[in-house]
Amino acid sequence: MQKVVWSIRSFVFVFWMAVTVVPWAVMSIIASVFIRGTPLYWLTTYWLRLVIWGARVICGVRWRIVGIENLNAADRSGAVILLPKHQSTWETFAFPGLMPHPLCYVFKRELLLIPFFGWAMARLDMIHIDRSKRSEAWARVAEQGRQHMAHGNWVIMFPEGTRTPRGSQGIYKSGGTRLAVATGTPVLPIAVASARCWPRKSFMLRPGVIDVSIGSMIASVGREPDELMREVEAWIEGEMRRLDPQAYAVAASSS
Repeated sequence: MQKVVWSIRSFVFVFWMAVTVVPWAVMSIIASVFIRGTPLYWLTTYWLRLVIWGARVICGVRWRIVGIENLNAADRSGAVILLPKHQSTWETFAFPGLMPHPLCYVFKRELLLIPFFGWAMARLDMIHIDRSKRSEAWARVAEQGRQHMAHGNWVIMFPEGTRTPRGSQGIYKSGGTRLAVATGTPVLPIAVASARCWPRKSFMLRPGVIDVSIGSMIASVGREPDELMREVEAWIEGEMRRLDPQAYAVAASSS
């Protein structure tokens, strides 16, 4: 019975996303003719706030954040590169509403082909790359990352590249720390236990609390990208096991 209720609520939530994204995307695309930069970002990403609000009201998905003092310190420091754990769509949608600066996501360009959502996203200051052309992709990330951070945006890159199942660990790639070292920008590691409520590749949401833990800024000056990423990885994965010990205990017992 419980799963039936979750299914119904999740269906209502998906319907909520579908009926709100079209008018909001059309409005954002039209608005982009007249405004750009930060004003357009906040206008367009307000839809993401609607989605997260819908997940809370319709499906009972709430969140709590620890490490706000670290976020405040990053806000005072200027440019920063966010390196979060990636388990779910939730953090992708929630972070623009939680962070004090516009976020510049680094993502594969195929997402721009998604009707309405991708079209609106194409009008924002993001970094979309062709993963099949690695050297060209890195040059684009480095060039545009510098530009966007100079205008007050924060770059966000998911080190694992893709969403990982609850209780698991992906391969941490050093693209984010490579950009940090190249630009002298500090990184901000973030642990997010979102899969307990919104699993990867699923729109079956479960009520509960998503824990977000924001770590201390880590300076990149004088560091090597791989070595810096290992520090980021160690902190995130250690924090994930503190936030969601049950998931990692189950994964360990089944391996």
